[in-house]
Amino acid sequence: MKAVITVIGKDTVGILAKVSSACAEEGVNIIEVTQSIMQELFAMIMLADIKDANVTVDDLSKKLDKVGDEMGVKVHVMHEDIFNSMHKI
Repeated sequence: MKAVITVIGKDTVGILAKVSSACAEEGVNIIEVTQSIMQELFAMIMLADIKDANVTVDDLSKKLDKVGDEMGVKVHVMHEDIFNSMHKI
């Protein structure tokens, strides 16, 4: 099972480190990361393996929401099945 994690907000030091650390604490393995900074806007997409996670997708989402709130960014977690369903033609 996988999840797609997106982070968007004003660029600050440590966004990638804090989000990935929070994931690691819950046994979530980051598979791929892409990030971009456009002027002062930070955007990141992570693909995460959640099959061995210690939390549900909902609980991971709540945890990462708190991490995002502390940094002033918006973090969104979506299970891959929902992501794939939303993007079918």
